[in-house]
Amino acid sequence: MKLVRKDLEKDNAGQVTLIPEEPEDMWHTYNLLQVGDSLRASTIRKVQTESATGSVGSNRIRTTLTLCVEAIDFDSQACQLRVKGTNIQENEYVKMGAYHTIELEPNRQFTLAKKQWDSVVLERIEQACDPAWSADVAAVVMQEGLAHICLVTPSMTLTRAKVEVNIPRKRKGNCSQHDRALERFYEQVVQAIQRHINFEVVKCVLVASPGFVREQFCDYMFQQAIKTDNKLLLENRSKFLQVHSSSGHKYALKEALCDPAVTSRLSDTKAAGEVKALDDFYKMLQHEPDRAFYGLKHVEKANEAMAIDTLLISDELFRHQDVATRARYVKLVDSVRENMGTVRIFSSLHVSGEQLGQLTGVAAILRFPVAELSDQEDESSSEED
Repeated sequence: MKLVRKDLEKDNAGQVTLIPEEPEDMWHTYNLLQVGDSLRASTIRKVQTESATGSVGSNRIRTTLTLCVEAIDFDSQACQLRVKGTNIQENEYVKMGAYHTIELEPNRQFTLAKKQWDSVVLERIEQACDPAWSADVAAVVMQEGLAHICLVTPSMTLTRAKVEVNIPRKRKGNCSQHDRALERFYEQVVQAIQRHINFEVVKCVLVASPGFVREQFCDYMFQQAIKTDNKLLLENRSKFLQVHSSSGHKYALKEALCDPAVTSRLSDTKAAGEVKALDDFYKMLQHEPDRAFYGLKHVEKANEAMAIDTLLISDELFRHQDVATRARYVKLVDSVRENMGTVRIFSSLHVSGEQLGQLTGVAAILRFPVAELSDQEDESSSEED
């Protein structure tokens, strides 16, 4: 993302002009937009024209519109963002108050104006415009007959391909059918890797599986690469890292990202940091439940006691339509930072973000146990009884 201009007043009202440069920038833009914001961008509008003879025709004309945002639609697989709203600035082709949908495009600038730019939104702009933030990782999560080829960006886990091949069981004295099917499966996975992984961007390719599937697959892939003199795979051989996972399903990617060998390799990436934070939270919940809280009320109480060491919060909560609810989450984030706590904002499109969503979307690891809260609740519930 490229920041063209930033004009903010003292009360944090103002506008920002940005140019999305990569598909992932659309995800950042989706998180910046809110209903009620003002969006100015170039768009195409179908306009009816009347000629001198009176005949009516319609033309598609490119024009710049300013909309008051009413609905936002994001397609995570295609990374397309459509914004619907009413025109709030005079335009020769579009009446004031007329509805229009702008499809934001890569490499085409837009200006976003808000009545209040909060700390979470401003931080997202900073991250989106920092090229070091997008240290990309690819992953092949597989088991016999099933493989998922994923891209793990700082903000989301994108499934780029799914390979499924029926592998017959080994029969006594005859394994040829099983071996042929397995070879066909491996070949399709290799093709998917070459098609969907850009080795110029990707720093590491995780190959995760149960058992010996990953070793057999990597042996096959590099033997074939040597036979066919496949320079792309041979030159990037050092980027492949084999790790254990319980299955070939997408959710097993979290285990692969937790592996210590992977964590050290990906120590610079946000994805690994999120996974580690969530893993630490689960361990704390298991061993010291008084130092692991989740749910907004519990976490706010812990924050009042200045007990939060690490706050885990899903970016989905900052897209809440209710301004007061959204402000409550922003206030929590600011307060934890003021108290020298660490804040990790999880992406809801990430495997770890999906898991945090199942825990209400907000959780905290505490510096010291806060037992009073659960005790108070027990007392109040017994009084009600």
